[in-house]
Amino acid sequence: MPFIRIWIHLIWSTKNRQPLLTAKLRPQIFSHIRENAEEKGIYLDFINGYKDHVHLLISLNQTQSIAKIVHDLKGESSHWINQNKFSKFKFSWQEEYLAASVSHSAVDKVRNYIKNQEAHHRIKTFAEEYDLFIKKYGSGLMKNEGLKPNLGSGDFDPRDKSRGNSR
Repeated sequence: MPFIRIWIHLIWSTKNRQPLLTAKLRPQIFSHIRENAEEKGIYLDFINGYKDHVHLLISLNQTQSIAKIVHDLKGESSHWINQNKFSKFKFSWQEEYLAASVSHSAVDKVRNYIKNQEAHHRIKTFAEEYDLFIKKYGSGLMKNEGLKPNLGSGDFDPRDKSRGNSR
């Protein structure tokens, strides 16, 4: 059996970045996403987020693709949120998502970044965080053009100014 360790930092937002993920709902939603990932054989190392977005640290196996994982986790969780009437309106996630590879040596740093989302977003909004990510890793993408897969690789910490745009 092959040994494969491909770490991916995934980020996606609520539709139109609406702040629908309340402090009361987040633990339930994140727990459900974790359970769903486990049922589907997706290794979800860490999950957290804030009012309008979710961060996940996953590891791919030899048969998984980022697109399929995101499709499965977003689709099933939005269905579950609606089924349980956690929102007055039809809940959905933004179609786009962001995925960046993470070196094994940076896993703890990314895990810590994901863990501390509430503290990060006392300082920066998700839109500011996203713009910093695009500036750092998304060479050639325009602001608000939309999240695109395959933006670049590396560990994501928008506060880390030591790494310039390598493209």
